[in-house]
Amino acid sequence: MSEPIPWLIEHSIQIAWNYLERTGELGNATEASRFLLKAVDEMVLKGERRKIMLANRAIEAYQRYRQAVAA
Repeated sequence: MSEPIPWLIEHSIQIAWNYLERTGELGNATEASRFLLKAVDEMVLKGERRKIMLANRAIEAYQRYRQAVAA
C-alpha cells in the first residue's frame, strides 16, 4: 500500500534536502525549500507516486536552477 500524499511529498523533499545538504549544493534554505516543494508538488499532481523518482527529479531540477541563476 502506498503512503498518503502529504507523507509522500514530505519524504521526497526530505530525501532531496538531505542529498543537497550533504553535497553542499543546498544554498539558501528558504529558496531551496520553496523550490523543492513546488517541484515535487507539480510531479505529484501529474501522477508520479514513486518517492525516489520524485526526489531525484527534484534534485536535478534544483541543480539546473542553481546553475542557471549562477550563470
